[in-house]
Amino acid sequence: MYLKRKADAFLESWKADPDRLPLIIKGARQVGKTETIRHFAESRYKSVIYLNFVDMPGLKSITEEGYSANSIIKHISLLDPSLEFLPENTVIIFDEMQEFPDIATALKFFKTDGRFDVICSGSMLGVHYRKIHSNSVGYKTDYTMTSMDFEEFLWAAGYSGDVPEMLLDHMLRTEPLPDGIRVKLKNLFLDYCVLGGMPAVIRRYIESGTFSGSLSIQRQISLDYEEDVRKYADGLDQARILAVYRSIPAQLAKENKKFQFSAVKKGARSKDYEGCIEWLKDSGIVTSCCCLNFPELPLKGNEDQSRFKLYYADTGLLISLLDEEAQQDLRVNRNLGTYKGAIYENMTGEALTKQGYSLYYYKKDDSTLEEDFFIRTAKALIPVEVKATNGRSKSLSTLIRSEHYPDIRFGIKLADVNIGFENCIYTFPYFCAFLLKRYLQSMNFQGE
Repeated sequence: MYLKRKADAFLESWKADPDRLPLIIKGARQVGKTETIRHFAESRYKSVIYLNFVDMPGLKSITEEGYSANSIIKHISLLDPSLEFLPENTVIIFDEMQEFPDIATALKFFKTDGRFDVICSGSMLGVHYRKIHSNSVGYKTDYTMTSMDFEEFLWAAGYSGDVPEMLLDHMLRTEPLPDGIRVKLKNLFLDYCVLGGMPAVIRRYIESGTFSGSLSIQRQISLDYEEDVRKYADGLDQARILAVYRSIPAQLAKENKKFQFSAVKKGARSKDYEGCIEWLKDSGIVTSCCCLNFPELPLKGNEDQSRFKLYYADTGLLISLLDEEAQQDLRVNRNLGTYKGAIYENMTGEALTKQGYSLYYYKKDDSTLEEDFFIRTAKALIPVEVKATNGRSKSLSTLIRSEHYPDIRFGIKLADVNIGFENCIYTFPYFCAFLLKRYLQSMNFQGE
């Protein structure tokens, strides 16, 4: 059972470009890179040469006589004489490239040669990316895959593209959803929250119609992540990286979700852990949300890098690491309990990241003003508030009304509500978060 991905459309557009460059697809472990690439390749090429540097360690010998296309093809054919290299109709897939980043040097030669397409992939490419980029600058196209977003989950569950378009139409017209549709989508979204977006987990859920087995798959993925730390975190304190990774659920459960090094280990200092956090971010396992010095444009360069929050890149993995009682209450009773704020905030951060946004928040030094996220258009700064309960939005209202924040003209609130608009605040159900970028582009807020 193949699960349709947004990367499918990107791969099609890449192949349609007559001047296409070799492609490098990055992303964390288990997000579906290899499956997506092979599904595309097998339907678009007569010959697919799949080479995996983990399963076939002998492949590292293919560059012993140089990086030219002819030399590499000769050595590959020596390893497997049955492979066919058909000019204009062959794609060579170098998988688990992190095991042999030097292969990136060959991309220039394959582009110059022009007879064969090349796609590279790997689970830890972000960690090795500086070396890969320096070896192939100007001769590659980069694409980052993430775990499945809510729209891809809807596709897997059998809902057509009409559902997101219907949702977007209601958002653009500020028209509440019929209760039946809203409740149905809310329940689907809660399923997605629990499952996360890892294809193996969603496939199990779709095929069985239950959550059976999903938790064990999620926990195995987390164990695989920890094993990657032990395998690839060269020159860093692996125990510290794991301590940071494991501390995130408890840190997000606090009212003050700012990442605190002292919560990792008593007496810990930032300088001892900065490299560990960067490693986790580069690997695609976590995302960071920087605190703004002041809520104004531009965002880049306006952040306080000493204050930040860390989120799991996949909320399902966050939920899978909660305590057993919370697991049962959430899966059986749909009760998010004390973790409600953490889960919805993590899910919103995940949704924004998957739309290409960098994450920012703001908290005034005296704690009188705090906002969860900020996104922007060309000329406007938009605060995004995530409400665990449908209460008042004091900070959001202050940011909109006050003359001290001229870049802010309106705000967005995500909660367990219907679509609406009041006092310059657009309210949307949580499950609309994946549409925010399309919403802002369609509303043409840039000129406001």
